[in-house]
Amino acid sequence: MINSDIKRIRNIGIMAHIDAGKTTTTERILYYTGKTHKIGEVHDGAATMDWMVQEQERGITITSAATACLWNSHKINIIDTPGHVDFTIEVERALRVLDGAIGVFDAVGGVEPQSETVWHQADKYSVPRLAFVNKMDRMGCDFFNCIKEINEKLNKKACAIQLPIGNESEFSGVIDLIKKKAFYWEDEDQGSTQKIADIPNEYEEKFEAARDNLIECLADFDNDLAELYLDGEEIQEDMIKSVIRKLVIKNDFVPVLCGSAFKNKGIQPLLDAVVDYLPSPIDRGVVGGVSGKNVEKEIVRKPSSSEGFSGLAFKIAFDPFVGTLTYFRVYSGELSVGQNVFNPLSKKRERIGKILVMHANKREEIQKVGPGEIVALTGLKDTTTGQTLCSENSTIIFDLMEFPETVISLAIEAKTSTDEKKLHSTLSQLKLEDPSFAFKENKETGQLLIYGMGELHLDIIVDRIIRNFSVGIRVGKPQVSYREGILGFGESEASHEVEVGGKKQSGHCKLRVEKIDKKNGVVFESELNKRNLPINLIEAIKEGVLESIPGGIVAGYPLTNLKITLIAANFNEDEASEVAYKIAAASCLRKACLNAKVTILEPIMKLEVSTPLDFTGDVISDINGKRGKVLNIGSKNNKDLIDGEVPLAELFGYSTALRSKTQGRGSFSMYFEKYLPLQSELEKKFLESRGISLISSQN
Repeated sequence: MINSDIKRIRNIGIMAHIDAGKTTTTERILYYTGKTHKIGEVHDGAATMDWMVQEQERGITITSAATACLWNSHKINIIDTPGHVDFTIEVERALRVLDGAIGVFDAVGGVEPQSETVWHQADKYSVPRLAFVNKMDRMGCDFFNCIKEINEKLNKKACAIQLPIGNESEFSGVIDLIKKKAFYWEDEDQGSTQKIADIPNEYEEKFEAARDNLIECLADFDNDLAELYLDGEEIQEDMIKSVIRKLVIKNDFVPVLCGSAFKNKGIQPLLDAVVDYLPSPIDRGVVGGVSGKNVEKEIVRKPSSSEGFSGLAFKIAFDPFVGTLTYFRVYSGELSVGQNVFNPLSKKRERIGKILVMHANKREEIQKVGPGEIVALTGLKDTTTGQTLCSENSTIIFDLMEFPETVISLAIEAKTSTDEKKLHSTLSQLKLEDPSFAFKENKETGQLLIYGMGELHLDIIVDRIIRNFSVGIRVGKPQVSYREGILGFGESEASHEVEVGGKKQSGHCKLRVEKIDKKNGVVFESELNKRNLPINLIEAIKEGVLESIPGGIVAGYPLTNLKITLIAANFNEDEASEVAYKIAAASCLRKACLNAKVTILEPIMKLEVSTPLDFTGDVISDINGKRGKVLNIGSKNNKDLIDGEVPLAELFGYSTALRSKTQGRGSFSMYFEKYLPLQSELEKKFLESRGISLISSQN
């Protein structure tokens, strides 16, 4: 099925802080568009999009689920993303391929920590957004404070295009500032019947002020509208919509709507706004990449069927009925069942087995798909998350995705020899599905370690190993995933010579290493080019360096926060060998890092605690006692909000400790912020416990 009009496609994501109501909002969208005939509730474990048993038991979204529905003759492809920070990779890879997003905000909580995280992820990919202030029926809700926080905390120009009618238990509908009408929904049919009425008399003054504010906001961006406004002319609905659409697509403006998804209010106007304001693939324009034959050459693809085929694999999942599913966004050209395509990174051809339109864990087979569509493919053997597929005679490579570093590990072991045989293939499958998960065997202890983004992440992984893959395992206690870094700046050079079959092979390089503030690992650069040294030898040096990173320098932990620059290399055409240059690079890196002073780095978490005022002192004292520091204290809804940074090593079991400190009334969220050196005394004890002397290692 190829959509004949790509302008009528909307690829959107639903994103928010945990418990803001993303999945509940998605359930209503599916119900009102006729995709489902019954509303599934998250708290009952019956939400359509939360289909994994682990999601249903915990009442949270763990994996992003895709579906498609129709509204006003437009096809809307929806990805419902997780809100918990441990699964932020799911948001990252969804936003990579989406054209627009709905940011859902809790009307009581406003802009919460994970709201900021997902918002910045959307900024990274320049994804246009709408804001939906949910839970307007809850006590303490504040629509206008939420808009204020979007403007201040998220640094976006946001303005209401609706007003709530009533608040808290009195919330009954919304006033559309553009259509100048009030909208209500019938409780008897779960909000399916939408009633349109005149604006209530008591809201006329608020309506006029809010509409003037909206027009003034838009006039800052549009001269034609500003001219009409200053002349006192009536501005028509079509013009306001046209200006909003233009500004949303340019990422200059965020329209704010409101409602209560759980009470079935405000969803239909939200769908109208998706169609009216969020971009189609055509509006998003060309997609850039580099040539598969020459990575220095930048090229683009238009969202057109007449272009060469190209698209991006953004997620791998395992389906017990059809095997491995590759979720895929088509950017240009057409794709048919049985077609051969090319992976320019693996240099492998792939054959398309099936093309599936997904609805959570259900699927519908189609024969052909065109640009702008999001589908799942079967039959791919050599394509992983973030890789491009294209036609072999017109190759392109889209930007690779970055994945966060793991900060926590668990030791696991198989219970029986049968389990042991299945365990490694199970872990490989999970790694394929989730790039933020990793595993390796500790060569010194023989322990098998699994790595993740947090305690909940690893808890889900362990649960899936046991239940989904039927592998019996024993599990150790969570451990911090440390790193190695450098304290300053260092240089070194190294050579490697060997005689093979009577012929001398040699390699030489000089490297500079320096500390950088980068959350996600290591940067390699070369001051040399192909005029100084053949490209294949520069690549061999790079390979030697990057292969040394996971093993570290002194304690076996991966290096991070490091920039490595190739500054010189000797070259003898008769003796040059890629292997020799690779070995020389690994040796050189070690020496340069030791010259720069190696240190052990520990993960530091950003912590935000919400606590009743009576317990603020105890919470702050506890944070200070955990080697943490308090960065800011604010107040909201009769609670103090404490922002701090605390080493992950001090935060295991923090939920229990916080409940004890606040009589069960405090809550918190945390996410990885950065790596910092261990305090000298702690570093000394840390290394001594592992039989390592850092001083002797560096001399």
